[in-house]
Amino acid sequence: MGGLDVLRDSDEIPAHQVKLNSFWIDQVEVTNGMYALCVTAGACRPPVQHSSDNRFDYFGVPEFRDYPVVFVTWTDANIYCQWAGRRLPTEAEWERAARGDDMRTFPWGDEPPNAKNSNSLNVIGDTSRVGSYAEGASPFGALDMAGNVWEWVADYYKAYYYTADLVENPAGPEDDLGTHLRVMRGGSFQDTLLNLRIANRGYEAGPNPYVDPLNEAYYGSSSAKIGFRCASSN
Repeated sequence: MGGLDVLRDSDEIPAHQVKLNSFWIDQVEVTNGMYALCVTAGACRPPVQHSSDNRFDYFGVPEFRDYPVVFVTWTDANIYCQWAGRRLPTEAEWERAARGDDMRTFPWGDEPPNAKNSNSLNVIGDTSRVGSYAEGASPFGALDMAGNVWEWVADYYKAYYYTADLVENPAGPEDDLGTHLRVMRGGSFQDTLLNLRIANRGYEAGPNPYVDPLNEAYYGSSSAKIGFRCASSN
């Protein structure tokens, strides 16, 4: 786990081995159609916006049923996974599912991102149907783990967390600095080589329980470039 290539950033070091219990992870990102079932059941909030980056109408439109849901906060993603009988993956689980057993840079290997292995580099300029890039599959067959949309994971973000030497089922740091930042992984359709690397660690504001629930900050940030997938313990 961690940065193993020349582009590694300071928050990706030191590279280290971790031991994980077996787990399942979704093959694809949660789609508009999947998320709509939770909204219809009354368990989930609708996305903060019903658009995507360049589409005014997106969520709830049949044409985009199999595209990744976006404009969901960390709270929304967490609630959905619980409703579906699963949970958000930990950062370590996400990286394991993307990397497999070797030291590859991207889920598909070491070849740079291109129009055949990922929705990236702003070639399309918006989300694509999940699972459209078979050449980009990880060693375990997980799809879109680089590009399409960033993916929320369970952990709080701390830049120097890897120095803590936690080697067995790491679940992320405590939010002892009160930043409420949550990790997201995988890069988006707009991102280039640097952010699409398996080891890259993105972050955005997660829920802030100290503000009024009528304030969107209570749920956290959302974006046209952030979605998620779920996992479950084996």
